[in-house]
Amino acid sequence: MSIDLTKYNSHVHSPDDKRAIAVSAALSLIQAKVSNAPTNGTILESEMSSLSAYADQIQEALKSK
Repeated sequence: MSIDLTKYNSHVHSPDDKRAIAVSAALSLIQAKVSNAPTNGTILESEMSSLSAYADQIQEALKSK
């Protein structure tokens, strides 16, 4: 699954839409990390606890400068 972030700063996206996009991108990153991790039952729980922080970092990185 790929997330198209090219129109993230479009005026059509509400703040809630932008958060949903960032969370979706963060979930894609988590999915990639977990699927490539050695068999470790705690990796998903650990990554999910970082979801909000990842989404925050993605939103900050995508702000228009």
